[in-house]
Amino acid sequence: MSRILLLLVAALKFGKLVPTVLSMLFAMGVYAMVYGWRYAVGFVAMLLIHEMGHYVAARQRNLDVGMPTFIPFVGAWIELKSRPHDAETEAFVGLAGPMLGTVGAIGAWWLAREQGAHWLLAVAYAGFMINLFNLIPLPPMDGGRVTAVLSPRIWLLGVPILGWMLWTHFSPILLIVAILAAPHVITAFRYARAGAQLPDYYTVSPRVRWEYGLIYVGLIAFLAYMTNEVDRDLRGLTREDVEQTGSGSV
Repeated sequence: MSRILLLLVAALKFGKLVPTVLSMLFAMGVYAMVYGWRYAVGFVAMLLIHEMGHYVAARQRNLDVGMPTFIPFVGAWIELKSRPHDAETEAFVGLAGPMLGTVGAIGAWWLAREQGAHWLLAVAYAGFMINLFNLIPLPPMDGGRVTAVLSPRIWLLGVPILGWMLWTHFSPILLIVAILAAPHVITAFRYARAGAQLPDYYTVSPRVRWEYGLIYVGLIAFLAYMTNEVDRDLRGLTREDVEQTGSGSV
């Protein structure tokens, strides 16, 4: 009887993973039709590592959180089923994704150099770019959640960045981000214009602000540098160079 109960518990735990696994496989299949299987698997792995950073951080702060869900050409996300207790908790969870995602991208970059695998170099570029993009200081991006611990007024700095990206690299995803960001922009503008006192939710010590601020700026600088360096390496490759390592496409 005890063995049956253990099997049922294991089945329930696995059942929670089914939507994540299925959405991952579906995303890999769609990306593979465009970019080839190796790059597709690597790209989804970069998304998974990023989202697991959020997941682990949320669990560390005792937040109810769901496993990642993947949608091709949209990305991936985890569902926070309980609201963070304060801005520091929100920043902790928001920063964990780009930080672990950066580690994953560094790993892909190192393997690409060690093995001479150009498809892995393309995966590393995607990893660095994904995490850099997510640090735009405007919710619902991770950067917006991190800068909330500094001040919601900083979200106004994300408006011209997102506007420039919409103008130069328009995509439906960026448009969706802009729509979701609109209420947060209004909130930040209200605080900035009226000089209103921020709610207790955003009250943290100066030390915490400095710590998150330095990590945030340092991570952006590192990701911008690595994105540029890997992009330079990729520009020196031909399609034949990439296909020889089995990627199918950069």
